[in-house]
Amino acid sequence: MKVEMLTTDFLDRAVDLYDDVVGIVAHDGTEYTYAEVAERVNQLSHALSEMGIGKGDRVALLSPNTHYFIEALYATNQIGGVFVPMNYLLTPEDFEYILGDCEADVVIADYDYAENVESVRESVPAEYFIGYEADDIEGDWTDYEELLSGQSTDAPDRPSIAEDDDASINYTSGTTGDPKGVVRTHRTENWHALVLNQHMEVRDDDTYLWTLPMFHCNGWGHTYAITGTGGTHICQRTFEPEGTFRRVREYNVSFMCGAPTVLNRLSSYYEDNPDTVTIGDRDVRIATAGSAPATATIETVEDDFDWRIIQIYGLTETAPIITTSNSPRRLAMHGRDLKVKQGSETLCTDIRVVDEDGNDVPRDSETMGEIVVKGNQVMDRYLNKPEATEEAFNDKLPGYFHTGDLATMDEDGMISIQDREKDIIISGGENVSSIAVEDVLYDHPAIAKAAVIPTPSDEWGEAVTALVVSKSDVNLDAETVQGFAKDRLARYKVPKRVEFVDDLPETATGKVQKYQLRQDYWKDEDRLIGQG
Repeated sequence: MKVEMLTTDFLDRAVDLYDDVVGIVAHDGTEYTYAEVAERVNQLSHALSEMGIGKGDRVALLSPNTHYFIEALYATNQIGGVFVPMNYLLTPEDFEYILGDCEADVVIADYDYAENVESVRESVPAEYFIGYEADDIEGDWTDYEELLSGQSTDAPDRPSIAEDDDASINYTSGTTGDPKGVVRTHRTENWHALVLNQHMEVRDDDTYLWTLPMFHCNGWGHTYAITGTGGTHICQRTFEPEGTFRRVREYNVSFMCGAPTVLNRLSSYYEDNPDTVTIGDRDVRIATAGSAPATATIETVEDDFDWRIIQIYGLTETAPIITTSNSPRRLAMHGRDLKVKQGSETLCTDIRVVDEDGNDVPRDSETMGEIVVKGNQVMDRYLNKPEATEEAFNDKLPGYFHTGDLATMDEDGMISIQDREKDIIISGGENVSSIAVEDVLYDHPAIAKAAVIPTPSDEWGEAVTALVVSKSDVNLDAETVQGFAKDRLARYKVPKRVEFVDDLPETATGKVQKYQLRQDYWKDEDRLIGQG
């Protein structure tokens, strides 16, 4: 029997089996049972339908980790719409591009971030603008709660939805130009959640704390997995250590996620406040992605907090989870040495590490190649970018998505990322296109040349670092360069370090040899990527 795999399956199951269970605890402590969550989702669906929003229409959301993020996702999908979560750290120009590229019909925005949409409102296609706590937003925004009030709490009539229909569009940081919209179907999102459930050990008594931004590939799938399994979402608008420890204790949290920088900040807060930090009563597991945490951080989290770290790896295009080090059998053999690797392929996923000709590299933990992947959770396509889609799936090995990450593989199939083929910096868990930062720096009238590279950082894993050649007879300092960038870039993209050099190494054709620059900074490290 074939049954269509839809994102709506997850909330449907929660309501069917766990209607009286607290499904979501809002940032302010307000509790919603799954029955109440479904009623609010239905009210939003009816309101959107009255606006004429239906199958294939795009609903864009700009929100931190809130209860209404989850509501908007399910409300959009159950009427056949396409959900577009946006990174709230971006600039108005970024939102202008994204909203135009996805042809958004509706924008829902949080009061803390709506101004960045309001400033470009006249140049985006959306007709409807909904604000959470709209009284605190300048401009003409419909209030979210007022929109829901008076609407029926009954489930709307759902259109015919197929598993291959678009469900969400998640935007990446473009490596060579504008951000790319990663189109994910109902099927890829469904598989995404099922794989996550298996390897993250999600259970119906889990209490999941949102320290990971929900906009990151729909919260790495936890918006679906926790809901469908019947666990409880604890919302924390944005990450900060004191609130995290308080919620772990207050709600008996059992599971959370975070980039290595989150673990670093928790560890630092604990070290600075050893007498005030208390840990909850439950066993806690915390998933971290990408570059592995530093060994000292792992020791603090696992020995002092008594939390269990699960290392995973993936990209927006791959759901993200495609590998994990969560292997009790191998952990028993190798211990914590395993946790500095990105792990082996997840269920129903084919991971290979290949050379320039698409051949598998030896499993010797030494020979590097590019990670390529095939799996049901991998994206459908890049929105409006057929050539980029074709290249991503056919560059070295046709039929596999090419990640741009360079790694080794050991005899057990465990990968360890060593470098990046793409011009991307991962700083504090956020992807930064070095080319995009360079484009901004070159607009400064006193800068002759600039190269942006990652350099090692204990706090951020990788620091965005600008190497600048100033024009002759110009007095330029780091603060001026950073201030110029702050006016034009999202704050996480602004160079944390600015260094002035006499010149940059170039090829015969004038291309900056970034690899040489990076080697100068990473020569004392085991690999050319950061550890948190």
